[in-house]
Amino acid sequence: MHSDDKPDLLRRRLLAGTGLALAGLAAPRIWAQAAPAGSARSQQGRLVVVLLRGAYDGLSAFVPYTDADYYSTRPNIAIAAPDGSTRTAIKLDDTFALHPALSPLLPLWQQGVLGFVPAAGLPKPNRSHFAAQYEMEIAQGGKNSATAGWLNTAAGVSAKGVQTASALGVGEANPAILAGEASVRLIPRGQAAERTGVLANDRTRQALMDLYAGNDKVSEAFRQGAGSRMQSAQELSTEKAAVTSRREMAAREAAAREGNRMLDRDGTPPTTQAQNAQMLAASNGAADPVGLQLDAQHLGTLMRNDRSLRLGFLSAGGWDTHANQGNANGQLANNLGNLGRGIMQLRQDFSEPGDVVVVMSEFGRTASENGSRGTDHGYGNAMWLVGNNINGGRWHGQWTGLARGNLNESRDLPAHHDYRAVLAHVLRANFAMPDSALASVLPGARWDSRLDGLIRRS
Repeated sequence: MHSDDKPDLLRRRLLAGTGLALAGLAAPRIWAQAAPAGSARSQQGRLVVVLLRGAYDGLSAFVPYTDADYYSTRPNIAIAAPDGSTRTAIKLDDTFALHPALSPLLPLWQQGVLGFVPAAGLPKPNRSHFAAQYEMEIAQGGKNSATAGWLNTAAGVSAKGVQTASALGVGEANPAILAGEASVRLIPRGQAAERTGVLANDRTRQALMDLYAGNDKVSEAFRQGAGSRMQSAQELSTEKAAVTSRREMAAREAAAREGNRMLDRDGTPPTTQAQNAQMLAASNGAADPVGLQLDAQHLGTLMRNDRSLRLGFLSAGGWDTHANQGNANGQLANNLGNLGRGIMQLRQDFSEPGDVVVVMSEFGRTASENGSRGTDHGYGNAMWLVGNNINGGRWHGQWTGLARGNLNESRDLPAHHDYRAVLAHVLRANFAMPDSALASVLPGARWDSRLDGLIRRS
């Protein structure tokens, strides 16, 4: 809370705005200040959100290797405990280890700029990809398609007189997280770019050419691609397009094969299963071996060349691993390797004091493997944060292990922390957002003091 605010008046205003009643001195405040004003670093930095569509398995990314239940419930897909070899997990501390495919990120952990919250998620379980992704993108449940995305709302909020943050999305044509009244820039790739005619619009094409006017390899590749009707900066080669097409087809076929079992578990009527299986493949996307890294490269170039862009969005699909998930090798390991390279690419361009990269997914996977050597739709999941003012080299929040009695519905990791509470810590510290702005961007959320160590103190 800032020194010029009156605490009681501010608290009443926030409570009224969220439809809650003040229940006395013992009632928790919505945005209780984590520490005295001025103790947290207040940077005017940049935020990049990476959404992993399809619900990635955080229990494989950050392996609870000292938990015996992890191994007993995952006899085929568990990542082996650290022993120094390249096929086992990489020890982070006495509780968690890193998937070997994410080994390029180990230096970030050692430098203290990579941290994670192991059990975060939606306030209430939601096992539908579509509904959960939408809820996470608008930062509230039970709303319709007219609701603005929280990144769009953040783009329209001025904090302490600082210029309004501008937002950029690379990859998707119209992500819900960026939908709303605030003006944002969208650079779609592949078929999405073709449908929206990105480069067919002279003004948009010229703006992109101006941004890619440098002599670096990315700029040269973009200009060559644009000149030959390659529909976005992402599509830099016919090889990538061919790989993407093959993987999209494979994803659709896999979704169709697995559709009945998956959708039955989610309570979908059988008459709509085939249609929803196709939608599932389209929504979650195909795992692309180079897409995220190139998207990250383009996002970094655009935001480096235009400093008014302070909010960025990327997404990656292919994380719905119901069958043949693999362990140290396999489809999940491949995806994690691609993700690691994408994060390292982002780190190159977003390493200033106030920059933060957040990685999240709509929900996690079940603690136990299924009969197809995969995992089903879960609840809580690991949420990553990378940045100089992130108190990294450690994990944050509550962790209760994988004993059956500690699991949500005896099957999946609980979401001990509302994902919006994690975002609130970042937005307050890095964008100097006052309580009223946080309540607008993340309506209905509460300050979580258990995460107070997430941001470094000055």
